[in-house]
Parts: sequence; C-alpha cells; structure tokens
Amino acid sequence: MNRRSPSDKERANALSRDVIGAAIEVHKHLGPGLLENAYQECLCHELKLRGIAFEPQVSLPLIYKGYPVDCAYRLDIVIDDLFMIEPKAVERHDAVFDAEVMTYLRLTGCGLCLLLNFNVPVLRDGIKRIVLDL
Repeated sequence: MNRRSPSDKERANALSRDVIGAAIEVHKHLGPGLLENAYQECLCHELKLRGIAFEPQVSLPLIYKGYPVDCAYRLDIVIDDLFMIEPKAVERHDAVFDAEVMTYLRLTGCGLCLLLNFNVPVLRDGIKRIVLDL
C-alpha cells in the first residue's frame, strides 16, 4: 500500500461504508461474546458475498535502517488495497489498539483503518475509524 490519490480516498470512504454494513450484518447474526477470529472469518465471508475485494492476513514487513526484521506482523484484512480492518473482540477499547493501528498506517502508507470491536451490544458503539492522512 502506498500514499493514495484523491480518487482512491473517495473510493476508500465509499467502500468503508459498505464494509461497515457487512460488519453490522455479521454482528446481527452472531452478537457479542465470540473470539476475534470467528468474527474475522465471518466478516471475510460476508465481504465475499457482497463482492468486496479483500485480502486476509497480509504480511507486513518491517525494515529498520535497511535491515529486514523478521517479526511476522500481519494486517488482519486489507480492503481492495485501499484500507485495512482490525477486528477485535474485547471487553473495552484500549488506547494501545489506536497506537497499534497508527503504526500499521505509518508502515503501510495507508490512510484509513476501521477498528471494529464486535464485543459490544450494538456494533455502532464498537466502530472506530482511524485516519492517518485522509
């Protein structure tokens, strides 16, 4: 992922609304209380059903001063090579999640991440849109 053009940013914004709709559908069917990987797998299935291009478990290389560091970071879901989704299933939102996502955004050059906490009664309360440069 690299820095995006204005048209890519508009596409990312439009697609993010579609992805949120897919996440709400998953949450309606499953409710809170499951493990993160269950929500992630079901969300990927829902994205596929809706024809939304995505890639799960995208490797994120880390280069320190020209030295490749083998630490196996992975982005949970990348949507159409435009933005990422970081699903969670946690009791409460913690600031460390925001810091993690901001680091991913800086490392990838991506400008947008949807942080989705499925462990809430109403998913609307678990959606956090984190923007680096949009």
